[in-house]
Amino acid sequence: MQTLAYAAQSAEQSLAPFTIQRRALRPNDVAIDILYCGVCHSDLHMARNDWGWTRYPVVPGHEIIGRVREVGSAVTRHRPGDPVAVGCLVDSCRNCDQCRKGEEQMCREGMIMTYGSPDRVDGQITHGGYSKHIVVREEFVLRVPARLDLARAAPLLCAGITTYSPLRTWKVVAGSRVGVVGLGGLGHMAVKLAAGLGARVTVLSRSADKQADALALGAAGLLVSTDAAAMAAAASSFDLIIDTVPARHDLKPYVPLLDIDGTLVIVGQVGPVDEPDTTPLLLGRRRIAGSLIGGLAETQELLDFCAAKGILPDCETIRMDEINHAYERMERSDVRYRFVIDMASLA
Repeated sequence: MQTLAYAAQSAEQSLAPFTIQRRALRPNDVAIDILYCGVCHSDLHMARNDWGWTRYPVVPGHEIIGRVREVGSAVTRHRPGDPVAVGCLVDSCRNCDQCRKGEEQMCREGMIMTYGSPDRVDGQITHGGYSKHIVVREEFVLRVPARLDLARAAPLLCAGITTYSPLRTWKVVAGSRVGVVGLGGLGHMAVKLAAGLGARVTVLSRSADKQADALALGAAGLLVSTDAAAMAAAASSFDLIIDTVPARHDLKPYVPLLDIDGTLVIVGQVGPVDEPDTTPLLLGRRRIAGSLIGGLAETQELLDFCAAKGILPDCETIRMDEINHAYERMERSDVRYRFVIDMASLA
């Protein structure tokens, strides 16, 4: 089916209206009318080829909320009219050890991303959620619980699962001591989710300016990372620190804050970071780790958890034709805390 979309034709060009062809339904496919699509910082990086692997034209968008339009003949999980979600991946081999244990994002053959990846069947490059419709294999279409607000749920599909997955991997429970570096799109979700799990959450920021925001989101406090005395007093006080900063930065101030066997997990920066000092790693058996997103089961668990706890991202709704201005604002950190496109505005 022909579908209206917004695409970047090159790294130098702004996103503009574009027409794409969605594939005819395979037996295990679900066709979805897209209602809302979140705007992720990855979309900006991919549109501008910041990571060097963008294939043009690119239709970004991997935080998708919609309704089932039509299903293939073998589909059993979804019916027309169902509210559904699609996140960062739309296929994997489904046979390797990682896929079999529900870690499709770690597929040994490589996950097929929602946009910018060759389809496993026909090799066509996938296009994302800045469009009116999408066709996705049924296993990669998630159920949206009735209690989730469809207009605000989209960022859970990336910002949400990116921060929820490390909380689950490192077994955060009630009473865990969690630090969050950065209070943007990822950081505000990390605070909400960790607090929802019962953790004591502290935001780490370069100034005290965001203290009121941190407390409103559920944090117990804010630690100013440029205050040497405060940082020294906080040594060995965290079980887990989630670093959401999406740029190159120095990790050295944060590692001594970890308790013995604590972990600093990077979820924001894709690329180099400043050279760490191994001394506090060795002396405290501390770790620096990375985390991507979660698998399908964990992402569904997240949606159900957020519905049960009443957790939603803080969003600003925009029209599709405002996307380039939204990118400019994202570069200035001028959003609290995620943009969501109302796809009814694409006509």
